[in-house]
Amino acid sequence: MEKPIIEVHGVGKMFVLSHNRLPYETFRDAVTDLITRPLRRGDRPLFAKEDFWALRDIDFEVQKGEVLGIIGPNGSGKSTLLKILSQITPPTKGEITIRGHVASLLEVGTGFHPELTGRENIQLNGAILGISRVEIARKFDEIVTFAGVERFLDTPVKRYSSGMLVRLAFSVAAHMEPEILIIDEVLAVGDTEFQRKCLEKMESITRTKGRTILFVSHNLIAVQRLCTRTLSLKQGRINHIGDTAEVVQKYLIDKSAPVRNPDLIGRTTVRNVHFTDIQIANLRGSGDIRSDDGMRFQLAYISDSMESIQDARVVITVESDLSHHVVLRLDTDVASTLPAALPPQGSLICETGPVNLSEGKYIVNIDFLIQGTSRDHVKRAAEFDVEIDESKYGYRSKPDRTVCDHLVHYGFHQ
Repeated sequence: MEKPIIEVHGVGKMFVLSHNRLPYETFRDAVTDLITRPLRRGDRPLFAKEDFWALRDIDFEVQKGEVLGIIGPNGSGKSTLLKILSQITPPTKGEITIRGHVASLLEVGTGFHPELTGRENIQLNGAILGISRVEIARKFDEIVTFAGVERFLDTPVKRYSSGMLVRLAFSVAAHMEPEILIIDEVLAVGDTEFQRKCLEKMESITRTKGRTILFVSHNLIAVQRLCTRTLSLKQGRINHIGDTAEVVQKYLIDKSAPVRNPDLIGRTTVRNVHFTDIQIANLRGSGDIRSDDGMRFQLAYISDSMESIQDARVVITVESDLSHHVVLRLDTDVASTLPAALPPQGSLICETGPVNLSEGKYIVNIDFLIQGTSRDHVKRAAEFDVEIDESKYGYRSKPDRTVCDHLVHYGFHQ
């Protein structure tokens, strides 16, 4: 029996995260903290490090000619897994065996030199994949035609749009016919027509030439159309693996549950009040959050003294996982109908209008202050994913989230 073209056994990947504790948003809070800090015990350090396992105990095999889908929420470890398989980054532990040449399409412009022209980058990428000059020349016109960049062939690729870069990069990788093609969500940058062409091309090269493809996408329709088997990741671990239809169905069921952070349950702190739970959902109670949804944050808390809490303030900040800029700030001092005294144990609910956030992962930080002093500040208390329906904003393609996280209805006319 022929050996699998890819074998992954016990793979894990750990990163070290550095945290700077900067919870104080106003001058009043900063001054109050400076005065009271010498009187407090057990305060956390300004700088801390944390071991973060992006992947744990990953085991699977891929047969030659198989199309394996990889799905999961943002932050589940999909891109990290592909970078390990592409030999961009090594695993912290575990073993990987790959029997064949690999071509990867992970990020816009990956493997392209910005100062070189499109023509020169085709030659360069072909050489990187080990293709002879004769073979590159034979397929050159076909690559250019598929990418649709004839007019800009002798222009430096740094002047290409993200969509043009993706079209050219995919065309090179697909037409050079590597034995293993690894594709991340990057194809979502292209327009609908180009995505259709890509799917047809991938179907063709697997059906007629037995190429192996690993395909990461949030487009579950494309995954079901292309992939015979699918792997679902959740929090860095394999959640499900098997027949695509079954795995996608289980994934959709998991997504519909409100986001909840079990790490906060029963959590203790040296301070006299702390959060015990956070739940995040849309206003329909589902964790499947779309850009035009309003959101519901429910924070459970408890006072160690079990006495009513006077002059309480709660702040929720939501950051982009890419830029770490704050995209939402929900502050009881700004908009609140809270009583002057809170019961010693309970929960606070914050509901928003449409968030209008671009598709991707967002990080939630929460802070409980009493009389202006932070009592329990939790960085990365939870994470949630947002999906976009372009048609509701009148968009023809998904906007580039690296430029802006917010969405707005707009149009150009003469």
